[in-house]
Amino acid sequence: MRPVAIKSVGLRFSAVATLLVALFVTGCVTTTDSRFSREADRHKAVENYVELATAYIGQGNVERARIHLDRALELAPENPQALAALGLIYNADGEPELAEKTFKKAISENPDYTRARVYYGAFLYSQGRLEESRNQFRAASRDTDYNGRGSVFYNLGMTQERLGELDEALVSYRRASELTRGDARSLLSLARVMVETGDVAGAARYYDRLLLMMQKNDGLVHSPESLLTGIRIARFLGDGNQESSMVLQLRNKYPESVEYQQYKALISNDK
Repeated sequence: MRPVAIKSVGLRFSAVATLLVALFVTGCVTTTDSRFSREADRHKAVENYVELATAYIGQGNVERARIHLDRALELAPENPQALAALGLIYNADGEPELAEKTFKKAISENPDYTRARVYYGAFLYSQGRLEESRNQFRAASRDTDYNGRGSVFYNLGMTQERLGELDEALVSYRRASELTRGDARSLLSLARVMVETGDVAGAARYYDRLLLMMQKNDGLVHSPESLLTGIRIARFLGDGNQESSMVLQLRNKYPESVEYQQYKALISNDK
């Protein structure tokens, strides 16, 4: 999220002053028109403050974000967008009780504000409250107009996987892959869970798509997770060359990883 230009609060007062002058001179401006103009200007100012604060949060500049959120909440104390962003700041400050209270208030003010549910779901996940997190992500996934719906399904799948709901996780990861046109993390998660559920041949198809994507994009490199998944698929298919290559990468690049320990346990069990 990038910072956006923000309209000065001074412009709001300037606009109101202009309306007052017109009222005294002509007597033609009605109270309803004036109220409408003030309300529209206030709403736009709040929107801009929240956008700017959210951009600063994305950059890790919490203090600057707080300044703009304070201004937004002065104008609209119950604005759900501002409250949701404030919840992120409380969480960053190590204030989980305040963060949760603020996320809940944002959702209460507007149950249809999906971003607040996404933030709250991520907060609950970080607290280890997986069932509650899953429920928030599930509710958020129903918003067909939400921009980041692919990420919502990915988060839902990740939460379901940790709860041991592997069949449900597969459905969510597959939907995430469809919505993101097969991004790397969705393909890997699909392949990994399909291996876990015994559909290794199906996993191989998604894993091959991931490998093809990596060949075309130098920015994508193997993680311990992707290497172990590839090793397990190669062992199942009897592809010794692929397996040896990936084992070598896992041992050389990530010798201290949990995945390398899992690989050693895997070959030990086979013996």
